[in-house]
Amino acid sequence: METMMKLFLAGVAFAGLVAAAHAEDKPTIEIMSSWTSGGEAAALNVIRSEFVKRGGVWKDSSIAGFGAADAAFQNRIVAGDAPGAKQGVIGLAAADFVSQGLFNPIDDVAAAGKWADSLPKSIHDLISYDGKVYLAPTGAHGESWVFYSKEAFSKAGIAQEPKSWEEFFTDLDKLKAAGIIPVAWGGQPWQQTKVFNMILLSQVGTDGFLKIYADKDKSEASVEGVKKTLAILGKLRGYVDAGAAGRNWNDATAMLITDKAGVQFMGDWAKGEFTVAGQEPGKDYGCMIAPESKGMVYIADALWFPKTGNAGTDKAQKLLAEVVMDPTVQVEFALKKGSVPMRSDVDKSKLDACAQKGLELMSAGAIVPDQAIVLTPQQVGALDDFVDEYWSGGSNDAGTAAENFFTIFE
Repeated sequence: METMMKLFLAGVAFAGLVAAAHAEDKPTIEIMSSWTSGGEAAALNVIRSEFVKRGGVWKDSSIAGFGAADAAFQNRIVAGDAPGAKQGVIGLAAADFVSQGLFNPIDDVAAAGKWADSLPKSIHDLISYDGKVYLAPTGAHGESWVFYSKEAFSKAGIAQEPKSWEEFFTDLDKLKAAGIIPVAWGGQPWQQTKVFNMILLSQVGTDGFLKIYADKDKSEASVEGVKKTLAILGKLRGYVDAGAAGRNWNDATAMLITDKAGVQFMGDWAKGEFTVAGQEPGKDYGCMIAPESKGMVYIADALWFPKTGNAGTDKAQKLLAEVVMDPTVQVEFALKKGSVPMRSDVDKSKLDACAQKGLELMSAGAIVPDQAIVLTPQQVGALDDFVDEYWSGGSNDAGTAAENFFTIFE
């Protein structure tokens, strides 16, 4: 009996070792992201589910707020304890890590998947450094959107979308008169900068926008464009509620979902929150490009792959890159996230009316890059500080502020 028990225990121990070894064989990855809101989490789960289905083991390290997530990621890098993947923006911040030799290239996966043929050239250029691909793009977001509650507009007697800023402010007055908070404002620096940018694009056009951010142009036309932008931004202060300071973007979106507020300036990721709440574009809420804007500011998300010194993680990174760029995953992710797929060869018929509008602008090239793509992280921080100081300080001197704007590039 004792011998039988020893054999049984030995068998159990051996089975445990085999199971452990088998688990170690599976490509395992820890992914760090700031995608924690309802729509974001649902979108991330699309990638996770497919990764697990293909034999991967997924470890989630999500941190609310991309500023906090970025800081935590940098601390992990410095400590020599990098996660296997990081959700981040395509742009100079990623390029900085690549130039320091901290990321793994995935150009073999990109070559096998013919990414160069299925991605817009501008995006493929942004994920490549020195001829090698380093980032796996998840989706593009338009950042020039004004979302509005159809119910709130109806109560205020607003029959159609405003075409000019003058009409827009007239409609905000109608919302206020109807006892509705006109603007659901997220009083965080990064959100305020998004609003500054969408107004700026409406005032200077795509060429003028690129001159300012890409060429650092300080001509009279550029200064005047910034001045007009600040005047419009300053006017918006009279239409936000007392609880706006520090408000998270998804909490602002919830104000539209519950018809407590009329409009929200936000990137199209806000659609993910409406979707989770069971609301439909065109029926429960509307989406319009900022008044007078002929184009759209865009930002693009991707997964970054830090060097970890672990061969198993390297294998998992390549599997994850394949999953992210799978055409079906791209579409399902976009539907949950509110984004536009990066691949140009996907089935676009499933995309909603707002995504179709955004896709039209992208396809027509009527887009300009978010500042995070063309500015250094330090300059992005300086821009956030500049806009926040103007907004929070309550200054109405748009002329002086416009002159000071260009110090962010110094």
